[in-house]
Amino acid sequence: MLFTTLSLKKILKRNERFRNLKRLIAESDRKGHRMEHEQDWSLIKKAQTGDHGAFTQLFQRHYSFLYKYLLKLTLDDEVSADLAQDTMLKCYTNLSSFKGEGKFSTWMISISTRLYMDLLRKQKREKTWLNQLKRTLSRQLSWQARAKGMEWSDVFTDFNQLEDNIRVPILLHHYYGYSYHEIGQMMGIPSGTVKSRVHTGLTRLRKE
Repeated sequence: MLFTTLSLKKILKRNERFRNLKRLIAESDRKGHRMEHEQDWSLIKKAQTGDHGAFTQLFQRHYSFLYKYLLKLTLDDEVSADLAQDTMLKCYTNLSSFKGEGKFSTWMISISTRLYMDLLRKQKREKTWLNQLKRTLSRQLSWQARAKGMEWSDVFTDFNQLEDNIRVPILLHHYYGYSYHEIGQMMGIPSGTVKSRVHTGLTRLRKE
């Protein structure tokens, strides 16, 4: 009985130490978050008065956190980096609307999330547009081939297996005579990207 009582006291004492340790850690975390918020708010107030250096410091403090969050969303290094830059630009241009009622990082993440959702909607619209254009151009090309007594050859079958973003520039450039610049304007991409996609597609067709 004595052994049991002593053992119980030791267990209770250890539990009390553990609870005290948890309280100390929680208090330390709260102090750390409060200090971080105060430091952010100090930089934000300076940045709101036009201090570019203060915003640069704010950017550096939160960039890693922002980038890692976006990387988990997109699973793409380049897209994450672009969205991070767009987010910080959006934060900078809208900094006057931040009143310090919440954490800057939370406000920043909400902006980056909206930008990501906008990107998804844009990609969906582009995919729909590309599919419609692909069907229209394929019908026109097929009709032209038959009008000239040509067969819809295996080359065109292979051609239809190419990705939309490669097939469309080839059709527009080689069958409809549009320049790389004009195609770039149609698709909203640089002319150099158009040229690269056309070259990639033709190389793959020759191999097939």
